[in-house]
Amino acid sequence: MRIRRGRPEDAAAIARVHVESWRSTYAGMLPENLLLKLSSAQHEARWWRHVLGRFRRRHFVYVAEDDRAGVVGFVSGGMARDRQLGYAGEVYALYLLDEYHGLGIGTALFRRLSARLLRDCGQGMVVWVLNANPSRYFYERLGGRRIATRRDRMGGAEVEESAYGWADVTHLVAFGKPGEAQ
Repeated sequence: MRIRRGRPEDAAAIARVHVESWRSTYAGMLPENLLLKLSSAQHEARWWRHVLGRFRRRHFVYVAEDDRAGVVGFVSGGMARDRQLGYAGEVYALYLLDEYHGLGIGTALFRRLSARLLRDCGQGMVVWVLNANPSRYFYERLGGRRIATRRDRMGGAEVEESAYGWADVTHLVAFGKPGEAQ
């Protein structure tokens, strides 16, 4: 398994992981019609090609790549979108295919992005997570503290989200590991 910076040619694979992960993770939390409307091709065309190309300097994407399966997970982030929380960086998304959960891949992706955000944004970092999503415990295990909550609408459903924050991510960062290009 390799963790590396995402490239424009990874757009289709990232979009596939994104859509498959949303469908499995958010089943029962978000309206079924929203999850069924998701399309890897639409995600690729509308979003990931732009992020991996034009927005590459301010939106950082790392992928987990398996020799046989290809891209099995990704993380993305950049400057915090809500600066009022007092955190400089933000994890925008972290998704893995179901069969790769529990193998340390999510932690490796998270740490890689943490290193980049520390370098380019500053010490603090935040991530927003649906309250109904059990992955919030992943962020708690990594030392995130719940710092804010909000209500939002997704696909016609009202959802509650929590922000988890790290005032200083230096303890999460492991610099200089072999095979981990910045």
